[in-house]
Amino acid sequence: MLEKVDLTMKMEKSEYKAKMTALKLQMGKLQRQCKEMGLPIMIVFEGFDAAGKGMQIGKLIQSLDPRGFEVFTVKEETKEEAMHPFLWRFWTKTPQRGRMAVYDGSWYIKVLSDRFEKKMRESEIENCYRSICSFEKQITEDGTLLIKLFLDIDQKEQKKRFDKLMESKDTAWRVTKADLKKNEKYDQYQDMIEEMLQRTDTEYAPWTIVEATDRRYATVKIYTVITQMLTAGIDNRRREIARETAAEVIREAEKEASENRSLIDGATKGFQESVLAKVDLSLCCDRKTYRKKLKEYQKKIEKLHGELYQKRIPVVIGFEGWDAAGKGGAIKRLTEKMDARGYVVNPTAAPNDLEKAHHYLWRFWKNMPKDGHIAIFDRTWYGRVMVERIEGFCTQEEWKRAYKEINDMEKDLADAGAVVLKFWMQIDKKEQEKRFRQRQENPEKQWKITEEDWRNREKWEQYEEAVNEMLIRTSTEYAPWIVVEGNDKYYARLKVLETVIDALEKRISKK
Repeated sequence: MLEKVDLTMKMEKSEYKAKMTALKLQMGKLQRQCKEMGLPIMIVFEGFDAAGKGMQIGKLIQSLDPRGFEVFTVKEETKEEAMHPFLWRFWTKTPQRGRMAVYDGSWYIKVLSDRFEKKMRESEIENCYRSICSFEKQITEDGTLLIKLFLDIDQKEQKKRFDKLMESKDTAWRVTKADLKKNEKYDQYQDMIEEMLQRTDTEYAPWTIVEATDRRYATVKIYTVITQMLTAGIDNRRREIARETAAEVIREAEKEASENRSLIDGATKGFQESVLAKVDLSLCCDRKTYRKKLKEYQKKIEKLHGELYQKRIPVVIGFEGWDAAGKGGAIKRLTEKMDARGYVVNPTAAPNDLEKAHHYLWRFWKNMPKDGHIAIFDRTWYGRVMVERIEGFCTQEEWKRAYKEINDMEKDLADAGAVVLKFWMQIDKKEQEKRFRQRQENPEKQWKITEEDWRNREKWEQYEEAVNEMLIRTSTEYAPWIVVEGNDKYYARLKVLETVIDALEKRISKK
């Protein structure tokens, strides 16, 4: 891509002034329209060192309402960021709908500077590219407009700019040894850039190469590209709103018509017998054995928790299951002997307004653990393919693509060294009713039962089919589902603890 770029492109001052007057007015207007339409914007500035990224960002934001954007400078990872999957710091900085995020450097630091400086192994490059493409696909499919700009200058121009910066003590600090080394080995670094551009120039997130030798020309091109893409993004958003309005009418009609109809086609329904239908809910454990093993297992977990911290192994444990299936009880027994400073239990309720203004995975990425810590989720990101699917809180297109999005997220966690376990707490309909009534009759537990719980029982078969499809499509070697036979609480709790112990021991032995 770079070999065809004409770096001699220039613009006269008079032409620059004439064009920028109109472009600046248009930029401000488009920002307001994006806000009104709830369109999230991400603008990435990448390029050779000294190509002018900072200066061009400064010129861009002069035309924007400062209340509607945020600029992020991406440098070497902080200690906190280094203890998370590398995309964690970028997921947590994605803008909410109607706002704009501008990035001086980005997630491409891994496959450019870090790779050049040998801060990562070549064997990790493939996973980085997979994660980057998946991340960009997910955010753009969710409605984010992603604009990627690469500022290009040649080796001679870069050296000239470095020399000028080093002439003054006030600016010499901006040129590092690493910068000079990349200039000395310009061709080698350019090859890495070329590979990056080719592998990540996609239909949903294309690159724009900006000829940055002449600063006026570069500024006008950046403004022109961004205004064109914002205009196209706004037009697309208008069409989406029209489609969403029509789809809502159709969705309501389909919802009414499908109350007593299978939600999964015959091919998928055939899998039902191989998952939930084969769970042996007669499995049980007597009280004496339970108490003895619980004490033994909790002691093991206490010890393993300390080893996880020492070896900096992160752990993600998700709990899903029927209402009253015992998720809370299992979590309580799992954590009772853990060091409270080393784990967090994240209860997942309906998303609030801020969470709704982001990609649905955003609120979960925020709570992923750093190295050596444990994050436990009482209900998880799988709500997308269960309650949101059944209740019509997302479109069919959204929940269908969620399986891959979730698998990709869990792969990112595993690639970062995390142990990922997911428990489905299984009980039958009769046992659920029994527990519901016990809650209603116990004043201290009445808060646990709601009218919504009873309403969900009426859709048991629909939820059962959705659960089966979820288990089949998202149980992987790196993030397996464990179905827990939950009619007997003692048996269920011990199975959860046994499974966690086994997984942690295996992981620790490999570290």
